[in-house]
Amino acid sequence: MGAVSEQTSTPRPRVSARVAAIAESATLAVDAKAKALKAAGRPVVGFGAGEPDFPTPAYIVDAAVAAAQDPANHRYTPAAGLPALREAIAAKTLRDSGYEVSPADVLVTNGGKQAVFQAFAALLDPGDEVLLPAPYWTTYPEAIRLAGGVPVEVFAGVEQGYLVSVEQLEAARTPRTKVLLFNSPSNPTGAVYSPEQTAAIGRWALEHGIWVVTDEIYEHLTYDHAVFTPVVRVVPELADTTVVLNGVAKTYAMTGWRVGWMIGPRDVIKGATNLQSHLTSNVANVSQRAAITALTGDLSAVEEMRSAFDRRRRTMVEMLSVIDGVQIPAPQGAFYAYPSVEGLLGRTIRGVTPRTSAELASLILDEVEVAVVPGEAFGPSGYLRLSYALSDADLVEGVGRIQSLLAEAR
Repeated sequence: MGAVSEQTSTPRPRVSARVAAIAESATLAVDAKAKALKAAGRPVVGFGAGEPDFPTPAYIVDAAVAAAQDPANHRYTPAAGLPALREAIAAKTLRDSGYEVSPADVLVTNGGKQAVFQAFAALLDPGDEVLLPAPYWTTYPEAIRLAGGVPVEVFAGVEQGYLVSVEQLEAARTPRTKVLLFNSPSNPTGAVYSPEQTAAIGRWALEHGIWVVTDEIYEHLTYDHAVFTPVVRVVPELADTTVVLNGVAKTYAMTGWRVGWMIGPRDVIKGATNLQSHLTSNVANVSQRAAITALTGDLSAVEEMRSAFDRRRRTMVEMLSVIDGVQIPAPQGAFYAYPSVEGLLGRTIRGVTPRTSAELASLILDEVEVAVVPGEAFGPSGYLRLSYALSDADLVEGVGRIQSLLAEAR
């Protein structure tokens, strides 16, 4: 008889390598931990979540209630979005960004995150590189990798006001570069590119045939003399190689309603729509109807929220800037402060010597029950992100605790 071959059976992983490689959202993890401690009766102040603390304006909620009572909204609708909402997004783009788009070039998504993933899924082939200005929103690199792309970080520190230059982008460009991610106003830093900087970056991308994926979800939240500058408005020739991402979450305090969108060239939007038709089908109709009301109404409620954010921004910057070892450029947009805490690393606080911003964030939570997100979630260590989308009283209490703790650094 011939020899019987023996095969050693190696257990196969239960979770795919692709999904196992995804990092948990650090911002949501910090927010969940803070909420769990609060539920346990601890007096935690949470600066983790990028979520307005205001309720959705009542007129938008009223529209959703009426929509829920209409049987037409109890059925499937087009995967790309309700025609009336796509028309409203096109009209809103003309109103707020100053250029025309066709409703046919709009895809309504389940929140901004789905728009981010689908943009990269529609554009990237395995090995394509995406220039990713850092500090960056924690979801961007994960979405790029899931789509088969390679994120290439381009870091701008506190001395640059967290704004990357054309020279830095050019130094990072390779033959594999296909996309530039552009986010202004920025999460996590609150940095806002000037019209001149935006135009220069847009012209550079056009010159080198690089796609731009521009996340404009904080467009209405700018302060002082900063202005939101749509890259397609200042470089119109980019329209055929740009995908615009946006949504109602931040502007209208509608984070839980899950309505975002993509605007782009017809072939890209068609491809992303095909993907969404298999992934989720249509966004919930009641949420879409609420979004129509939000986008077609005036911006008075938005201005009230922006004014409150501006007040809190100034308070937070003033309180953080007096802490020895902290540097903080005043954020010009969104609702985040992004102080550098490199001057505190290696110093001893209550018997602990943090060497990274993650260790410092852990110390702050343990000692004074304040939740912040460490810089490691957004790029290099040495920074903290604090959202000022919380009440004035909680903001002062939380930053006051941080002040008292960090004053002990030796």
